[in-house]
Amino acid sequence: MLGLLGFYDELDTRSGQPSGSIRDAVRPIGEPDEADLVAYLDAGHVLIDVMEAGHDVITGNTHRHSPGCSSLVTDGAWLWRQDFPHYLETHHVSLPQTFLEHVRSLNHRMPAIAVAQFAPHYNETMPLVGWASAVPWRSTATTLVPEPRAVTSKAQFDATMLAQDRNRPQGSWHKRRKPRKA
Repeated sequence: MLGLLGFYDELDTRSGQPSGSIRDAVRPIGEPDEADLVAYLDAGHVLIDVMEAGHDVITGNTHRHSPGCSSLVTDGAWLWRQDFPHYLETHHVSLPQTFLEHVRSLNHRMPAIAVAQFAPHYNETMPLVGWASAVPWRSTATTLVPEPRAVTSKAQFDATMLAQDRNRPQGSWHKRRKPRKA
């Protein structure tokens, strides 16, 4: 079975998720190599791409992983939601020691995945995270090779959001405008 990261109660309609409550995982500071850990998670192999948008379940704000936030990503040993790097870099959520040792042993580089070894773990894990319909593994590829993909950094996202806020009439599109005089 794949290790699970960031499957919190607040991110699903079903309670009793494998990672418990996200509020219990929040820490005041992160790991010393947190930026490298975030980059590693951002570089993962996308298994299931979900077309939806979500918000930070703690602050309610949009974030750089809001589009497709519940898409599933893996490194062949661990499985996480696409928005998990946001919670790591913003709220410094705790990580399992075995995951930290795994990533550090790879020098924070995403490995290629041998599908023949990965598929049984995928088939076993997907029903546990609510994706029973995604089994069995159907890929015809023999190896999944990490491919570079454009991921907006938190700083870039925050700067874009700030610029958009400045360009909105009266600060927000959500505020009602005064009625026009006839």
